[in-house]
Amino acid sequence: MKKILILLIAVALVIFEAYQGQDSPLSTEGLLQTFTSDNSVNVNDGLQRAFKNRQSDLQIQGKGVVIKVLRDDTKGSRHQKFIIRAGAEQSVLVAHNIDLAPRLDGLKKGDAVEFNGEYEWNAKGGVIHWTHKDPKGYHVPGWLKYNGRIYQ
Repeated sequence: MKKILILLIAVALVIFEAYQGQDSPLSTEGLLQTFTSDNSVNVNDGLQRAFKNRQSDLQIQGKGVVIKVLRDDTKGSRHQKFIIRAGAEQSVLVAHNIDLAPRLDGLKKGDAVEFNGEYEWNAKGGVIHWTHKDPKGYHVPGWLKYNGRIYQ
């Protein structure tokens, strides 16, 4: 229950930040465009704000280009790990649980990846995880999109 409350507060803060500075009333269409549209100035604004403000536990959507594919983490739940460049000045580690979701086969440096997952701040740019469905249904489902396919 506490995690759900924290998540709701985080979403409210993101919506509030998206609203500030806009001259028109807040609309669902405007919010959706702010966070997901390829026509927006930067689809990674939420990610960059979270990094700048050292925020964690935020559900973030964005996209980037793979700059390094790392070895899988095989301790505990297995995770496919890679680093993406999400904008001119930020990189972020993606830790994708391959016990709960399919691996992104053939992933290599230079590939484009879209993501929706939980962001955890760290000084190196942060981590995106929970890029899958929660089998117990407690957590917001995340996903990765690679080569036109959704992985969750």
